[in-house]
Amino acid sequence: MTVRFTTKSGKPKLAVWKFTSCDGCQLGLLDCEDELLAVFGAVEIAYFPKASRAEFKGPYDISLVEGSISTAHDIERIRKIRRQSKLLIAIGACATAGGIQAAKNFRDVRNLIDAVYARADFSDLLATPTAIRNHAPVDGELRGCPINKQQLFEALGALLNGRRANLSTAAECLECKRAGIVCVMVAKGTPCLGPVVQTGCGALCPSQARGCYGCFGPKETPNTASLALRMAELGMSNRDIGLAFRSFNANAEPFRKEGDRHDRR
Repeated sequence: MTVRFTTKSGKPKLAVWKFTSCDGCQLGLLDCEDELLAVFGAVEIAYFPKASRAEFKGPYDISLVEGSISTAHDIERIRKIRRQSKLLIAIGACATAGGIQAAKNFRDVRNLIDAVYARADFSDLLATPTAIRNHAPVDGELRGCPINKQQLFEALGALLNGRRANLSTAAECLECKRAGIVCVMVAKGTPCLGPVVQTGCGALCPSQARGCYGCFGPKETPNTASLALRMAELGMSNRDIGLAFRSFNANAEPFRKEGDRHDRR
């Protein structure tokens, strides 16, 4: 998708927004060092509180949005941002699947609100933190907790040059095979979400002889039921299998359904 520039400099106007999150994806962007200079040189930073005090009004050519929608005010705010943005990209597990905070979606948290706040009406928290796309149309999503900086640069480069981004949707297992990493589930009987998780982290955990935790969410057409059966064969309880699917991407539909299936047992 081609960006039609709106600034006098001929550079697209970029804004970076935060909702409910740990700021990890924004910090990952700032940690890009030399690459960041190239990105900032290609765009005009209109709004990015973590990087600059500059603040310019919209409209914006590209908005990057981190975090889940967790309050009534968030809903109003994301819809306003959507109206001001030609392209809106959700970045990170919180923005694309509700994040770790979406684990509360599976429990009644009213007692917790009563315990934290002097009065329940002091809080406008939604019952279910959800992804950006549940409240406003998005033009793209970058997975991960946090996002992969190479994928971010690929997405921005594609937008700036009017081409389609080349982002893999393959399983994490393929990344392990390409890197020559021995499968921890086959060789050691270690439970691993790799067969149902989208690649993106460079097989970080399996490279350290640990099972994948699912930071990049479900791949296309994941066979979660088959993996859950294998986890049971490895000795995991129904509760632990359900919890394995309820971490960083707990509210992603395939993981949510598998978690629910084991929660009911």
